[in-house]
Amino acid sequence: MELLQSLDFWIGLLKIIWINIILSGDNAVVIALAARSLEPRRQRQAILLGSGAAVVLRIALTVVAAKLLALPYLQIVGGLMLLWIGVQLLGEEEGGHDKASEQANLMTAVRTILVADLVMSLDNVIAVAAAAKGSSLLLVLGLAISIPLVVFGSTLMIGLMQRFPVIVVLGAGLIGWVAGETIVGDVGLRAALGDNAWLHYAASAAGALLVVATGKILAARAR
Repeated sequence: MELLQSLDFWIGLLKIIWINIILSGDNAVVIALAARSLEPRRQRQAILLGSGAAVVLRIALTVVAAKLLALPYLQIVGGLMLLWIGVQLLGEEEGGHDKASEQANLMTAVRTILVADLVMSLDNVIAVAAAAKGSSLLLVLGLAISIPLVVFGSTLMIGLMQRFPVIVVLGAGLIGWVAGETIVGDVGLRAALGDNAWLHYAASAAGALLVVATGKILAARAR
């Protein structure tokens, strides 16, 4: 009996780790975008602080995620917030590098990471909670192990963004895509939209285009 329970525990842990590997890609992109304009030392701090705080936030969200997703219009608000974040990340201008501005930029990056992860993780944590099957230890262990995965992914993305600037545009587009997807997935719109899958793709594409176009305009004006 103990052997079976132990086996169930390790299988559950592997499920949670695998779910986090699959679902952490967009979060890594957000973290990389938010930290890319910082100097290398601040980048590492933003990644570690943002990733660690985001995982703690996910653990707390797991308790209430299903109830939150049932609230009408909450995902619409969250999706609009993601659109704003995507536009800001694409249109931001690099500032100075004095200590005061670096500290302010670090806090701004961490705050951006937390807000974006909060919105993007509402549905993700339901999958993690299902795999944990009520085990708080399993949930905490699985999500804690996911921290280095997100940190590695974010660090890799920053390096790629510096070498290939087009990835910044693609990353912002991804945030816009998720934002559009989040908005049309709101329970308050399900009756109106029905099961028309094409509307979900259209809204996602519109979100991506909106973020990229608006962000590009803001960046051009800043220059």
